[in-house]
Amino acid sequence: MKFLLVHNYYQQGGGEDRSFESEVELLRSNGHDVITYTRHNDDVEDMNLLSVAMKTVWNQSTYRDVLKLIDREQPDLMHCTNTFPLISPSIYYAAKRRSVPVVQSLRNYRFLCVNASFYRQDQICERCINSSMALPGVMHGCYRGSRAGSAVVAARNFACRIMGTWKKKVDLYFAPTEFTRQKFITAGFDGDLIEVKPNFLAPDPGVGEGAGNYALFIGRLSPEKGLDTMIEAWEKVDSKLPLKIIGDGPQRELVQQAHQKGLVDWLGRLPPDQVIPLIQNATMLIMPSSWYETFGRVVMESFACGTPVVVAGHGAMYQLVTEGVDGVSFTPKNADELFQRVVNLVENPGKLQQMRVAARQTYEKRFTKDTNYNLLMNIYQRAIQLANPPRELKTTT
Repeated sequence: MKFLLVHNYYQQGGGEDRSFESEVELLRSNGHDVITYTRHNDDVEDMNLLSVAMKTVWNQSTYRDVLKLIDREQPDLMHCTNTFPLISPSIYYAAKRRSVPVVQSLRNYRFLCVNASFYRQDQICERCINSSMALPGVMHGCYRGSRAGSAVVAARNFACRIMGTWKKKVDLYFAPTEFTRQKFITAGFDGDLIEVKPNFLAPDPGVGEGAGNYALFIGRLSPEKGLDTMIEAWEKVDSKLPLKIIGDGPQRELVQQAHQKGLVDWLGRLPPDQVIPLIQNATMLIMPSSWYETFGRVVMESFACGTPVVVAGHGAMYQLVTEGVDGVSFTPKNADELFQRVVNLVENPGKLQQMRVAARQTYEKRFTKDTNYNLLMNIYQRAIQLANPPRELKTTT
């Protein structure tokens, strides 16, 4: 079968970029013909603000590009990961004009929230989830601190609601967790048209020994990641379990200060081939996010390495963990509780070893390449059946 996969790359690469590339490779490795259509947000630097704003709502050039691509390649289905801001919703209309089924991944909350995170002023905010015009998000300048930029995002979402784009031009959605799915249902999306398919990890990194005697944080150094809570907790954990931090971002200074005080060991941004061994040898992974993560890719990577996780008890990442089996949770922003959870595990090495085995089993059951391929093909099959006209999809083995 032939599939068209579409993605707008971010300036700072992240989980969505990696998920797009992983799914392209997954399909190709199973014998499918995959055509990609991509844009990159680096192109925004060469455009004026008015042009970017207009293209965010409707990009006529990408509409024409996709029409031509479909006419030339005749794909059986189009799957979009991210279309914001340069690709725009126009490509849905191009696909439907040629009767090509459309699947859209829901890997962020951009359709429901101007800044895509349900997070503002260091706290959860869902004021726009049922607001068709997202006025709170515009007034607070939730998109990059800009009211003008926020108005553009809100205008795109409002136009799609009014025109029925989300309902009429996309045949099927999938979210990486049930938590994310429920947020879209709350916002008025049809739950019957949202499947759940997690991310996957390939190649398999293999299980580590966990003998490094340190905890590990991996992620962007930004307020929504809960760094302040984690650092406060480590003022008490101290030498019981050293903490290594991998990443960079706007809260670099906070982490630098903690590093200078000897509270943490900041390693900066590292390439994947250096990160995996650190996960394999870690005693545990810490994910203290204050916002609703849509998935938590690093949790999946930790499970693959056989490393238990300690997560803030909300959002999608909380649904990835089986409490007391492959990880534990704590009340978000509660440094005292995070401290206690970590110390309890450190003082129970037998339990930690059991959790290492269980973490690896979670990966093998839920996050492998083969399992994910079957889930993805079932989603494609259903989207094709829902589209008009329906077509038969045969998978390779």
